Amino acid sequence: MSADPPAAGPRPGGGGPAVTFGDAALAGDPVLEATVRGIVERVEVLLREAVEAADPVLNETARHLVEAGGKRFRPLLTALVAQLGGRATSEEVVLAGAVVELTHLATLYHDDVMDEAPVRRGAPSANARWGNAVAILTGDYLFARAANLAARLGPEAVRIQADTFARLVQGQIAETVGPRGVDPVEHYLRVIADKTGSLIGTCARFGGMFGGLDPSTVEVASAYGETVGIAFQLSDDLLDIASPSSESGKTPGTDLREGVPTLPVLYALADDATDPNSLRLREILALGPLTDDDLVAEALELLRDSAGLKRARETVRGYAERARTHLAELPDGSARRALESLADVIADRTA
Repeated sequence: MSADPPAAGPRPGGGGPAVTFGDAALAGDPVLEATVRGIVERVEVLLREAVEAADPVLNETARHLVEAGGKRFRPLLTALVAQLGGRATSEEVVLAGAVVELTHLATLYHDDVMDEAPVRRGAPSANARWGNAVAILTGDYLFARAANLAARLGPEAVRIQADTFARLVQGQIAETVGPRGVDPVEHYLRVIADKTGSLIGTCARFGGMFGGLDPSTVEVASAYGETVGIAFQLSDDLLDIASPSSESGKTPGTDLREGVPTLPVLYALADDATDPNSLRLREILALGPLTDDDLVAEALELLRDSAGLKRARETVRGYAERARTHLAELPDGSARRALESLADVIADRTA
């Protein structure tokens, strides 16, 4: 669940890069876009400096995902929220962007080990290339480098980064052990809040803190970030089912094949409808991981017409609307409008 934010739309004509959430949010304001992109470029330089290690193996493994690219959505959000304040382009904003991106990259190394993922960002994953032990230790190293940069921002930043790290681990453990008597939907939403929403909330918090917003406004920005982060993760889960073009960057049905019970599946399993399609869908989903291509195709077809998918879409729209409500308390201007656009894109892409 710590995957990179998905694209905002399919690749036109089937080729070229997809339009990302960041592209959609910044569209229409060239000055804002140039400023935010400039900060992200500075973050990119700092990332490459921060992961350098004396040991040649660690140096290679730590640079692996940094050099593989990525949308850099998290530092982009930090830079965008910073535009609401009076220190929008400060060095602290750049440092904060690097802290959140390094933290994110560290989770990817660990996630790939847990998921036994062979590929990340179009290249062999670190665990596939160097083994699980090296991948885990590289993730640990990146967490340490993120903490080192956070220390340059002061004790409060270190505390926030540590608390965020704790929530990431808490979410991963909760996902690993399962609901344990708790309502599965409630458990799932809590996992997403911890594994995805917490770090994106910290991105917005850091942007507000080091962009010069007052403490109460920083809290609002953080609440927006966490809420919109939950919404985009949920929308990614929906696209794994609903989008034939796989805007999520995964082959449709990947979660079904892995036995990951995402929100539409949980809603479908909880549905007590007795029509033949609902009964058949629950029968297939109860099998767990689906290894048969025909069963995956049948489950996808049934899910696309199910009440569970419709309800999941309503849940995404609810989180996106809640995120927009938080924005009403932020300073007006082009940066706020960009954040509003971000919430709209998330809601619209699952329609």
